[in-house]
Amino acid sequence: MTTEYSGTGDPRRSLELLWGGQERRPRRGPRPRLTVERIVTAAVGIADAEGLEALSMRRIAEELGVSTMSIYTYVPGKAELIDAMLDRVCGEPAPSDGVPGGWRARLEHLAREHWALYHRHPWMLQVSTGRPPLGPNLLDKYESELRAVAGLGLTDVEMDSVIALVTGFAQSAARTSVERAQAERRTGMSDGEWWEATAPVLGKYVDAGRYPLGSRIGSAAAREYGGAVGPEHAFEFGLARVLDGIEVLVRSRAGDA
Repeated sequence: MTTEYSGTGDPRRSLELLWGGQERRPRRGPRPRLTVERIVTAAVGIADAEGLEALSMRRIAEELGVSTMSIYTYVPGKAELIDAMLDRVCGEPAPSDGVPGGWRARLEHLAREHWALYHRHPWMLQVSTGRPPLGPNLLDKYESELRAVAGLGLTDVEMDSVIALVTGFAQSAARTSVERAQAERRTGMSDGEWWEATAPVLGKYVDAGRYPLGSRIGSAAAREYGGAVGPEHAFEFGLARVLDGIEVLVRSRAGDA
């Protein structure tokens, strides 16, 4: 599976692309057939359907019915394009402003929006974002996320860390879910079918007495999940525990006030 890295293109050109610098340049003559918007939309569609490994300037050009070189008139390169793609989809999650139930409900909403985002755009899980694309959608999203925990008595760094914890958990949980679905598509076998085929053979080789806890608990979990893993259960269980931990922090800060 292809792994890409955001923020690896030319910083100036990437920011111009993200903030519309190229779009604002005056142009003479007929209205251009292409725009950055159309190119990014096509790129996201290709990545959604086929994964990042299928994404190339030539593939985008074919999708849009133009020459490959014409794409480079609007987008400097693939690295900058991936930044623009990430910023585009970062505009999709619904803000938690107005969600009733206080900070906990807002953070739960945030986590569920990210879980859904990664399932809509699985290719996001193939991009390492240690250097995030600092475009308008990403910064708007970050500002909205911080509002979910504003006024709780947390320090600035704690507010940032809480958001990183919740979104990072959602990303990790979604990765397991997405990879399970991808395995089913590639093998043509569901997790339940895989487990039914695997368990009897495994039982011939593994002595349950050597692994008493693993045998008992693993079997119970497999029955519950219908397979070796249960991403939806893990997401729900883990999210509740993450929020419980954050609540301890919030209460401690309230006690300090």
